[in-house]
Amino acid sequence: MAVANPTTEQAILSEVQKQNRNRRALRLWLGFVLLALFCLVLVGGATRLTNSGLSITEWKPIHGVIPPLSAAEWEEEFRLYQRIPEFQQLNSAMTVDEFKGIFWWEWAHRLIARGIGVIFALPLLYFWLTGRIEKRLRWPLVGILALGGLQGFIGWWMVSSGLSVRTDVSQYRLATHLVMACLIFAGCMWIMRGLSRHSSDPAPARSSRGFAAAIAIFALFQIYLGALVAGLDAGFSYNTWPLMDGAVIPSDLLIQQPFWINAFENPKTVQFLHRIGAYTLFALTLINMVIALRAASWTTHARRAVVLFSLVTLQAAIGIATLLMQVPLHWGLLHQAGALVVFGFAVANWRGFYGEYPHATAIAEHD
Repeated sequence: MAVANPTTEQAILSEVQKQNRNRRALRLWLGFVLLALFCLVLVGGATRLTNSGLSITEWKPIHGVIPPLSAAEWEEEFRLYQRIPEFQQLNSAMTVDEFKGIFWWEWAHRLIARGIGVIFALPLLYFWLTGRIEKRLRWPLVGILALGGLQGFIGWWMVSSGLSVRTDVSQYRLATHLVMACLIFAGCMWIMRGLSRHSSDPAPARSSRGFAAAIAIFALFQIYLGALVAGLDAGFSYNTWPLMDGAVIPSDLLIQQPFWINAFENPKTVQFLHRIGAYTLFALTLINMVIALRAASWTTHARRAVVLFSLVTLQAAIGIATLLMQVPLHWGLLHQAGALVVFGFAVANWRGFYGEYPHATAIAEHD
């Protein structure tokens, strides 16, 4: 029978405590990043809903931090805006003061995005240099930073689509921009969840992990459809529920040719698909909850299934209300916030089936 070495046990305990302190610091950092990302997505939504996204027609990653400070600078910024089709075709009567109203939304969106880059990159560098980041997490975190840089280019790529011919941005590029933001959000959530302690409750059923993955992935797809709705102003196509202007399946869903293009460019079809997506997500979370409660009632996993279903139900109700009221700004933002909450919880729920990252000492003992 092997005799435990007190010195070794004490060293292992000390190392675990040190790692736990480091993990707590990383969780706080990533939690703050997630909060900032949440705010960024909301401001981005407001920028879209107020038609402010084309108010800044140049990409100045450094100098763009400083807004116009004098009347002459405002006039110059306004002149740049007057050159694009949105002003010429839709806002030709706009004054400088009215222009300021849309400018500040886009400027705030870009400023928050830059700020997130700083609050992610600098702490990452500090934690790396001081050895507080476990080896398994270093390159995933660098990957998230790289996605953030790519997101900046995607944002300008999106804006540039509305500066020459169109009076708005491409719905495809808008959807790409939002999905990338969600992927960055999911990456931070996944790592932060892995740094947290997990319940030892077994999964309610063999299918539970698969359902969790399906729900998270489908929630992201539903957000993509929601971005197409926003990009095409499809929320104004049908403002009735549960029917769409008196029909379960409207007759004008496939009027564009080729027929498949309707799924991306016909506002009525896009809204129809977004509704179907909502019903599908509702059904997935309901089935997941029923399976979890029947298999292992009120375990941690089952409680998460109940919360997830409740969030999706609330989000569906907000979506219906937003639709019936013809997308007022505050309700539109609430619906977008709800989408990110549902997606974030779905990702955390999925990650919960994999357990906490093992401590390095535990790994060494098993080698």
